[in-house]
Amino acid sequence: MTTPLKSSNTVWHHATVTRQRRTELNHHQSILLWFTGLSGSGKSTLAHAVEEKLYQMGYHTFVLDGDNVRHGLCGDLGFSAQARVENIRRVSELAKLFVEAGVIVLTAFISPFHTDRNKARELVGQDFVEIYCKCPINVCEERDVKGLYRRARIGEIKEFTGISSPYEEPQQPDLSVITSDRTVEECAEQILDYLIQRGVYKPKHV
Repeated sequence: MTTPLKSSNTVWHHATVTRQRRTELNHHQSILLWFTGLSGSGKSTLAHAVEEKLYQMGYHTFVLDGDNVRHGLCGDLGFSAQARVENIRRVSELAKLFVEAGVIVLTAFISPFHTDRNKARELVGQDFVEIYCKCPINVCEERDVKGLYRRARIGEIKEFTGISSPYEEPQQPDLSVITSDRTVEECAEQILDYLIQRGVYKPKHV
């Protein structure tokens, strides 16, 4: 698989509605929360829990979920190492547009390789927040209602992260959440506290 060459006739268009104007309208900054971790580590569950809390506070959010993206945008990709790289590249570009649109965007992808996550960080810049959902593989297997780990261990699924394909743990994530020992509520609150500290939004006092 090769990435199509960029056209020499395209020029980036600068919109009159700027990101700063969107921030003022939304009453919050935009940011990319990049959840990474093994299958079953709680990425999607936690991303949606955080989004729900932000939504209830009136903020503009969207979750880019790994399975959902592969239904459309990345529906043509398999799960080889090369396809995984392209999957994350596309998601990174899409997430960057969401950030420019003033949205708090949350992505839930295994994204197993340092190189791909670093490229996403380079693309998005200081608005990229790597959140490592830390969970031992045995706990992930216990949570596996789809039976993916079992099928991977008997060879039915090839290139499965954590079994037949490596997962490279983040060495210096912006935030680590221990999803094996803490509840979803506790992990979500940890992330919201981080966002307040970052100045993404100000807590609303009742």
